[in-house]
Amino acid sequence: MTVGNGREDVAALEVRGLSAAYGPYRALFGVSFTVPAGGAVALIGPNGAGKSTVARTVSGLVAATEGRVVLCGRDVTGWPAWRIARAGMAHVPEGRAVFSALSVEENLVLAFRRRAGRGAVGRLLGRAYERFPVLGERRHQRAGTLSGGQQRLLSLATVLVAPPRLVVADELSLGLAPRVVDDVYTGLAELQVAGTALVLVEQQVERVLAMTDQAVVLEHGAVAYDGPSAGAPAALARVVRAAGAQTGRPGSGGLDDEPGRDADQPVGEG
Repeated sequence: MTVGNGREDVAALEVRGLSAAYGPYRALFGVSFTVPAGGAVALIGPNGAGKSTVARTVSGLVAATEGRVVLCGRDVTGWPAWRIARAGMAHVPEGRAVFSALSVEENLVLAFRRRAGRGAVGRLLGRAYERFPVLGERRHQRAGTLSGGQQRLLSLATVLVAPPRLVVADELSLGLAPRVVDDVYTGLAELQVAGTALVLVEQQVERVLAMTDQAVVLEHGAVAYDGPSAGAPAALARVVRAAGAQTGRPGSGGLDDEPGRDADQPVGEG
């Protein structure tokens, strides 16, 4: 797959020694991994391991204190989030990333116009409503009055309908019914076939590992495993057991982030 400067060997994303902090609290410690062009990487780990912070840092929402972020051969370290988005990265954050005071259609129009230009808006709206009929039915409704799952679909629609070079998605299945999750994963598979690279932070570990070739397991803001997805469950189990031993509570540091909280609250330097 040719991306960036036209060379097939240019990775979609290179994260090199990435560190980040929230004020005095360090959250990431020298995280490194590579996403091949058109590849898919699962980013998993216990609660508070730093998964969402990695997603926010590579997309420019959190400033890196050390390390580099290279998108399709371009060093985007320190770029603002809007500029990284224009360079080809779409970040789908955890929760409901919509403009609540605008209608469903106004949200979509803004996103499609920015990504594909004014002339493509009508075509992309049609594709969005075909893929997610509930959005078409509620196109004139204020986004803030949608259910949580419907708001999640709205934030996902722009990515699935107008694919960028790289999608960084945080907890895609959160708040969605199982049938809708199936549809979302079908859309992700279609994106990858079309050449879009994926970084998936997901609480449904078995499912995300089944659709990725590579996995990165985080522990306390550092990489505990980086390799084939098939080897990730054993590495993740070791990390979870270690977290339980440290707290004295079996099962502590489970695989899923708790709904309604920031999964990456600062863990301090220890």
